[in-house]
Amino acid sequence: MGLPPNMSDAHTINGKPGPLFPCSEKHTFAMEVESGKTYLLRIINAALNDELFFAIAGHNFTVVEVDAVYTKPFTTEAILIAPGQTTNVLVQANQKPGRYFMAARPFNDAPIPVDNKTATGILQYKGIPNSLLPTLAQLPASNDSEFALNYNKKLRSLNSPKFPADVPQKVDRKLFYTIGFGKDSCPTCVNGTRLLATLNNISFVMPQTALLQAHYFNLKGVFKADFPDKPPKPFNYTGAPLTASLGTSRATRLSKIAFNSTIELVLQDTNLLTVESHPFHLHGYNFFVVGTGIGNFDPVKYPANYNLVDPIERNTAAVPTGGWTAIRFRADNPGVWFMHCHLELHTGWGLKTAFAVEDGPGPDQSVLPPPTDLPPC
Repeated sequence: MGLPPNMSDAHTINGKPGPLFPCSEKHTFAMEVESGKTYLLRIINAALNDELFFAIAGHNFTVVEVDAVYTKPFTTEAILIAPGQTTNVLVQANQKPGRYFMAARPFNDAPIPVDNKTATGILQYKGIPNSLLPTLAQLPASNDSEFALNYNKKLRSLNSPKFPADVPQKVDRKLFYTIGFGKDSCPTCVNGTRLLATLNNISFVMPQTALLQAHYFNLKGVFKADFPDKPPKPFNYTGAPLTASLGTSRATRLSKIAFNSTIELVLQDTNLLTVESHPFHLHGYNFFVVGTGIGNFDPVKYPANYNLVDPIERNTAAVPTGGWTAIRFRADNPGVWFMHCHLELHTGWGLKTAFAVEDGPGPDQSVLPPPTDLPPC
């Protein structure tokens, strides 16, 4: 723990790296299509540590769904998808019959090393021989922040009578969490330190007893329900890099949330060691992404520009490098629910916390007891 993983050999599409990787054609995913037909592609980013661009040469996508929620359809030459996110797109086989590369490669606009390998597959029109060379796909530049921001701004909830966007208009509790990195003394580690990742300068420590078990049975000593609603000390979050005297702590601290209360959470990236993009995932809930921007969040100015009509509803949202993202949700699902960065490396370093949502008054608004045949850990 505390060191980045080795670079992988390849990214893959359906488990195959493609012919641009030094291997044979049999290691390439190919999808056959017929001219004039429209295809629904269900795209999942199963990579552990990389946000990915994805495109098909010569073909546009119509985005219709993210994270199992319908969107207002829009057309794009490429998509951006973070680990844990899903995107459904429509593709029309309306080009000259041939072979067209599909490609995926990482998006990274932070000053850190990236696993910059391109995976390719082939979209092949029926009747076209394999001997025809595929047309190359054009992807955004690997550090194209402008594309990333504009793409995410195009994502809007369908908000139709059948599929309304039930955005909380009133907020019962406001949370402000800073995202950063820290260092911890580690005599057995390289250079005597290890990296930590933090929310409000707290790196989460996984307990030996399950959090839900401790919550349900009111077990003492497993966690503290005192995670701060805001950072202990305000600072210039996205200013010059801060590398010394960070005061990072390691603890198992949760936030207790009242049942059915409405929550607004602003996630603020910081320059504690370095800025970086972070896809954050909340278990047990969908949420609405009501705002996002670059720089330090301004609690007086920026909420006036929130989209409270048709913001995208999803369960994993990106916090841009050196920026912020605001989400809202209604806490109507009792239990203990993790919220964590979906970059596996970061969540392993402690970039997570959990919400302990209290039971409601109704018969179906309480955590169920564990089944009698639940095997012990």
